[in-house]
Amino acid sequence: MTVIGESVPRLEDRALLTGTGRFAGDQNFEGQLHMRVVRATVAHGRILSITTEDAAAMPGVFAIWTGADVADVPPINLRPGSALQDLEKCRQHILAQEIVRYVGEPLAVVFADDPYRAEDGADLVWAEIEELPPVVGLMDALGEFAPGISTEPAVFEKSYGDVDAAFAGAAHVIECELSVGRHAGVPLETRGALAVWNEAEDRLEFHAAAKIPHTNRIALADLLGLELEQLHLFEGHVGGGFGVRGELYPDEVLVNLAAMRFRRPVKWIEDRMEHLIAANHSREQTHRIRAATDAEGLILGLDDAFWFNQGAYARTHGATVPLVSATMLPGPYKIPAYRTTGHIRLTNVTPAGTYRGPGRFETTFVREQLMDRIAAELKLDPLAVRRTNLITSDEMPYERPFEIGGKPIFYDSGDYPKSLARLLDHVGYDALQVEMVARRAAGEMAGAAVICFVERGGDGPFDDVRVEMDAGGTVEIITGVASVGQGVETVIAQICAETLGMDYAGITVTHGQTDRIARGQGARASRVTVMTGNATHKAAMGVRAMLLAKAAELLQSPVKTLDIVDGVIGVGGRSGDGPSLTIAEAAAEILRHRDASRIAVEETFENDRATYSFGAQLAAVTVDPLTAGVTVERFVVAYDIGRAVNPMLVEGQLVGGAVQGIGGALFEEFLYDENGQPLSVTFADYLMPTAAEVPDVECLVLEESPSTTNPLALKSGGDPGVTGAGAAIAAAIGAALGQPGAITRLPVSPLRLREILRKPSP
Repeated sequence: MTVIGESVPRLEDRALLTGTGRFAGDQNFEGQLHMRVVRATVAHGRILSITTEDAAAMPGVFAIWTGADVADVPPINLRPGSALQDLEKCRQHILAQEIVRYVGEPLAVVFADDPYRAEDGADLVWAEIEELPPVVGLMDALGEFAPGISTEPAVFEKSYGDVDAAFAGAAHVIECELSVGRHAGVPLETRGALAVWNEAEDRLEFHAAAKIPHTNRIALADLLGLELEQLHLFEGHVGGGFGVRGELYPDEVLVNLAAMRFRRPVKWIEDRMEHLIAANHSREQTHRIRAATDAEGLILGLDDAFWFNQGAYARTHGATVPLVSATMLPGPYKIPAYRTTGHIRLTNVTPAGTYRGPGRFETTFVREQLMDRIAAELKLDPLAVRRTNLITSDEMPYERPFEIGGKPIFYDSGDYPKSLARLLDHVGYDALQVEMVARRAAGEMAGAAVICFVERGGDGPFDDVRVEMDAGGTVEIITGVASVGQGVETVIAQICAETLGMDYAGITVTHGQTDRIARGQGARASRVTVMTGNATHKAAMGVRAMLLAKAAELLQSPVKTLDIVDGVIGVGGRSGDGPSLTIAEAAAEILRHRDASRIAVEETFENDRATYSFGAQLAAVTVDPLTAGVTVERFVVAYDIGRAVNPMLVEGQLVGGAVQGIGGALFEEFLYDENGQPLSVTFADYLMPTAAEVPDVECLVLEESPSTTNPLALKSGGDPGVTGAGAAIAAAIGAALGQPGAITRLPVSPLRLREILRKPSP
């Protein structure tokens, strides 16, 4: 029975389409209080006083906390495996203690019996703050950020090979400086949470869209001084994740602390302006990179130094983004010698964390613009330079001699030139370039370009899954992952359904409930399909073995002759050719002599290696010489996922990611003025693409290189749409201008593009 590989409809959609989904804002408990956060309005300053009397006198206001009320709570820890030791001293308290370090930092919280009264009360809390000079620019001169803390608290290096020798023997050295601006994730649903103290169970219950519930449970219990069994997280529906929900924020700790102290439910829902100034930002990097090449454009070595804007504090992801940036910069190319030095900078702006494709969107832009610059300076075709440097199939598996997160950089499988050729054939690349040359000759600024990238996912180290079946043959899968809209319920149900020979629609997937399963790694790093999928397969195989063993006993047939097709166990699966029974009948017989209502098999899948997939993207654009506006005429994503459980869902991920990537390429940038005041606090200022700016995204879902790292041969597909989009748009604009490698910063705003247009062509 084949279910894996089929584009079946999503199980998740019924609740969303019928309005029965339960988001954070839909959760309510009797007697709940509402929390409103009072946030700093200056970027850097010393707190002289916080006046709360007027707010406290308002009807309905229950309590007000300032930093002094929570001084006993330690700063939020960095996650194991994500931290550089030097960042430990840069952690954030849940309410500011003496100093504020960015606009939006929590200063106080107001609790009231109504959300509007809480908001009105917050408006009456006045903070007297002595302003101090802020650090705003990523590349500002080094100095002291806080007592004993430099504006550059951490520097690290990743390298292999003899870089200096590569440059000494190079025919050409190409250098450039490239930057990516500051982005925000802006999911449809803002952050929110509700915490309840359960007196009967003597435990705290946290209801939120938390994409790593088990990890946050451990961190929260530690911060609040609770035993682990005294805290459980319950994940509801979620209106998008994109990295924003991967953190443990001060606001979420405050909600839980309040519920614990007050012994009452406490609810918090942020508004959009709060989200833009307080939730994670990401992306902002500047790279100074140089390549050593031979006369034909073969890269002999790369040498890079980059600066990452961490913002005012190190949040729970710690150094994840700069570390991923450093290890993923070489991409799909065979770079014999490589060195990068990462500089983590502190500034008085919102702290940074992960955002979809963290470290890969940025470095793919940097690397691919460098490839175009190599082509321009050596007077070579940009596509030819890429082909010259691609890792080939006979070099697989390909390993780079350094690690990320304790795991080796191990490209497990792939035929990169073949996948690239598939994209070129699909778009009719040669004819397309002839067309573009003709259009430019006619005076039009039109261009098309192709870029290449490698995507990382399937991150371990483990996932636990329990598959349960009742006497009626109904199946429930319990897992510690979370849903962020990626279709986890459908994919996991498909894998289980194929293993058990039943309809996927009859399977329930329970996720993000820490009281149902002891461990879980959540939905991060595009890992769910690989890790949870294989754990599900293992557990379902255990249930299958039990069903077949019982059927063999009842049917008097050897197990090896039996199969399950459409929920019926028979010889060879042909239920009409002889004796048979349903899986429900077999389950009922198994349970008849047990003191249990369900068959339950729990399994763990462990993996010490991530999966790596190849992708290529083509963008075709036109540039208006009068407005410097860019129109994306065509956008194509080719991605070798190895094996697609549900091709439709993979395509959906590619399209959604491409739209976000186009936004990052042309529109999205979170800006601050020289005083650290945010300038992008509404959607009138923080621009995102609409349907009018995005073409129909074409997707080639390739299944040519199954993974060798897991039994189901799966690779990840969460981020490839976004990973190369900025690079593809930039390369296409360079082609339109007749200046490959001309784009030095994302997003390519009209103002920046106009500056390029005004410069004489080289």
